[in-house]
Amino acid sequence: MSDLSLQNPVFATYAIAATIMILKAVAMSWLTVVRMMQVKGGFRSPEDLRKTPLNPNPNPDQIKPNESVERIRRIQMNDLENLPFFLVAGLLYVLTGPSLLLAQSLFYGYVVSRLLHFGAYLTAQTHDVRATFWTVGSLILIFMAGRTLLAALGV
Repeated sequence: MSDLSLQNPVFATYAIAATIMILKAVAMSWLTVVRMMQVKGGFRSPEDLRKTPLNPNPNPDQIKPNESVERIRRIQMNDLENLPFFLVAGLLYVLTGPSLLLAQSLFYGYVVSRLLHFGAYLTAQTHDVRATFWTVGSLILIFMAGRTLLAALGV
């Protein structure tokens, strides 16, 4: 059985976690659009002020920053800063042949930490709350990367 096969329960666990994280990141773009349509603002480009069926009453204020839209953009940027590390570190970690229970704990722990971070950010919790959830995910990444490095070094 190949390590990178869905027949491998560790890889299947990684595939589930990675897919959830990818779908969450893609959903952030949709959430940004929904927020812009709700507030009829938070647009970024001057051409967004053209009269269209979706913007029948353009207003110059529509390209000013809107906090509810910008909050979603900040959440998305945080995802884009963190998700690639998980995708790579998780895939490499699969190749170390970890136990299924440990892999599930790490992969799903990362997913939960990122979803909790999203919830904390969306509801404007303090930096301390967001940082706690971010730290959990970051420590998981460090563990997986460190374990992969040791395995590659034959330690």
